[in-house]
Amino acid sequence: MAKVRLADIAKVAGVSAVTVHNAITGQKGVSDEVRARILEIAKEMGYRQPGSGARNTQGKSLRCIGVVIPERYLAEYTTFYWKMYQEMALAATEKSCMVTVEILKQEMEDEMIVPCIAKEQTVDALILMGDTSRDYIHYLKKNVDLPIIFLDFYDNELAKDAVIADNFHGMYLMTEYLYEHGLTKLAFVGSIHFSSSIMDRYCGFSKAVLEHRDVTPAEWILEDRDERGQIEIHLPEQMPEAFVCNCDLTAGLLMLELEKRGISVPEDVSVVGFDNYLYPGFPDLKITSYEINTKAMVKVALEKALKQIRGAASGKNMEIVSGQLVPKESVKL
Repeated sequence: MAKVRLADIAKVAGVSAVTVHNAITGQKGVSDEVRARILEIAKEMGYRQPGSGARNTQGKSLRCIGVVIPERYLAEYTTFYWKMYQEMALAATEKSCMVTVEILKQEMEDEMIVPCIAKEQTVDALILMGDTSRDYIHYLKKNVDLPIIFLDFYDNELAKDAVIADNFHGMYLMTEYLYEHGLTKLAFVGSIHFSSSIMDRYCGFSKAVLEHRDVTPAEWILEDRDERGQIEIHLPEQMPEAFVCNCDLTAGLLMLELEKRGISVPEDVSVVGFDNYLYPGFPDLKITSYEINTKAMVKVALEKALKQIRGAASGKNMEIVSGQLVPKESVKL
């Protein structure tokens, strides 16, 4: 008998595979009526949900991967990680496994509380999505007997089993793009110590600046968020020719602030971002950006988790996934 996939159930039910996944795993966002119909269809098709004791037709255990996302990354507009999670849910259907999500509340991180999905042993591995404090990572690794994969951040000592975007080279390319168009007075916008991703992007920016024998004034290295991730943009008194922003959300908010001051982009100043992601509810400002290959990243993360489930010594290395520069309309050509 052929293996029943979430995509097969979705086709019969007339919904997306993500909706099927959310219905089967008890996630929010699905009405009771739709959930009941999906569960009935799944039962009729012979679908078996991964979890404790679940087996496929070959008698092998089906795997469930827990995804943990710190709540500070889910503020207004900041839905980039929800997009990654949805892509992971779809990728999981192709690999005949399941994913379930838990939001890591700030107090859980502060008070060293293990996520429920790990404590109750309902998953076979964890994927931690988004930078978390070193103390919490250390506590988690000491108190959770599961493979842990780190997605979109890393730590050379504690979080080596990681999948990250090519933040360094990507931002180097973005900065070089500005130099190629005659823009040499550049500011960097991003709180460098907030995450490993922003730090790496700043280092890529700095490499390009140094190669051109330039120096970035201290007032042109701008913070964009506080320690809780709340974004607030403050413009410098003396304006650069271009702002190099650590992400598209920061770039977009910066452009709105510039507009309030009567400063036009790209006529008066250029702006580049990173991620190539349009946040829901946010105007499309046609920001020149570096596109992160999130689909490839989540697939690699799942593969690493499954390898480590099969053998503890497998898949333990950092994977860097390349993206591409996407020119739009925010740079003066």
